[in-house]
Amino acid sequence: MAREANNETDREIVVSRIIEGPRRLVFDAFTSATHLSEWCAPWAGSKITTHAFDFKPGGVWDATIQGPDGRSYPNHWEWKEIVPPERIVWMYSLKKNDPNAVKTTLTLAERGNTTEATLQLLFGSKEERDEKVAKFYAAQGAQQTLDSLAAYVASARASRK
Repeated sequence: MAREANNETDREIVVSRIIEGPRRLVFDAFTSATHLSEWCAPWAGSKITTHAFDFKPGGVWDATIQGPDGRSYPNHWEWKEIVPPERIVWMYSLKKNDPNAVKTTLTLAERGNTTEATLQLLFGSKEERDEKVAKFYAAQGAQQTLDSLAAYVASARASRK
């Protein structure tokens, strides 16, 4: 993949995973708050409360994750680009209009009966990326997100049988 002249690679985290299931099913896991609340929490035992959801460019998913530790974690996603079933781009932050929002791109590629899911997190600067990696384990969190997505898709496939 070609990189922009501003050297995105210094500002990004990229993780990929093969998901057992068709691309459309993987894409559909993002299309409703009900789906997202089933798999998108970073910790087992978490609960997601959705305050607003509108899956379209310019729409948002505004939610609070109640962690198993009892603490609340705000989440704000603003959908920027939706190309069914191959790509979704959103800005991830803790609140609306956050200047440190992370541009997140999910690319889905069909691989026979599986889907290769690639998640790119693009930060405002190399320093911001490095801070998020050190403080918040951003790379591990991105991988956990894809692992949770894969488990959800596997569960959805099993329930269809």
